[in-house]
Amino acid sequence: MLFSEIYGSYFNVVAAILTEASDGPLTPQRLTAIVQEKAFGESTLSIPAALKSGEWPLLDGELRSVLRHPPTMPLTLLQKRWLKALLSDPRIALFTPDTTGLEDVEPLYRPDTFVRFDQYHDGDPYGDADYIARFQTIREALHTKRRLLVRFHSKNGALHTLPCTPYRLEYSSKDDKFRLLAVRQRRLYTLNLARICSCELLEPYDPADFTLPQVQRKRLTLLLHNERNGLERVLLHFSHFEKETRKLEPHLYQITLWYDPTDEPEVLIRVLSFGPVLEVQEPEAFRQALQTRIRTQLTMLDHPE
Repeated sequence: MLFSEIYGSYFNVVAAILTEASDGPLTPQRLTAIVQEKAFGESTLSIPAALKSGEWPLLDGELRSVLRHPPTMPLTLLQKRWLKALLSDPRIALFTPDTTGLEDVEPLYRPDTFVRFDQYHDGDPYGDADYIARFQTIREALHTKRRLLVRFHSKNGALHTLPCTPYRLEYSSKDDKFRLLAVRQRRLYTLNLARICSCELLEPYDPADFTLPQVQRKRLTLLLHNERNGLERVLLHFSHFEKETRKLEPHLYQITLWYDPTDEPEVLIRVLSFGPVLEVQEPEAFRQALQTRIRTQLTMLDHPE
């Protein structure tokens, strides 16, 4: 398995466990604590159990490392090629990552290798110099805790000026667009970066004085039938949502997540992509929306234009 976000976390947390266990036996409580500190919250359901049961034969009966030396994790050539492929993505280039050591590495694949059928084709202009400059200005404002003066076009083309406090950047994989969440006078604004004409850094602000307006989020409860690594795939797919995961049976999990109402179309598409692995428990309105979308797709298949 080439590393992905979730498997990278697994390997790193197990390396941390083995490093500490090489100095002496661990207690079950300390084992769980390391997982909570260094991995995803849901990993406490799987990693400690796999190590203690011997499914991952890396600790002995006293929870002491079976290795003679603490583990090291140098990158393989395959991992370097995978990283080089990721760094070829123009969206990642916006964050100016350090590519030291990868200069002579051939990428594992090219950005045009994959064709996304469930994504709009009018994404942001990631190669545009002005777009990149605005993106970097917003990043600097977020990192240095400074306010922004933003000028942007609304949907009807009108030009607006907004002095604001930036809250965070979000990315929609369905729309292939970045958007800025910013606050002004207790109101939360969501601005598509492609609509922003210019942005200027203003004075610093005290984070202690910043209050995020309360946005009424929606709650979605799912039943996950853990088939074909369903748990790992679902948790990775919904990694940026606040969520809770409960194990009901050996292969049955309940996942509750919260999302912004504006993200509902994207959440619906993501749930639908897992087929029978995911079952919507509540709310009923989301179940009905899911059924309506399925019926619409069936109609389109039966009566193609």
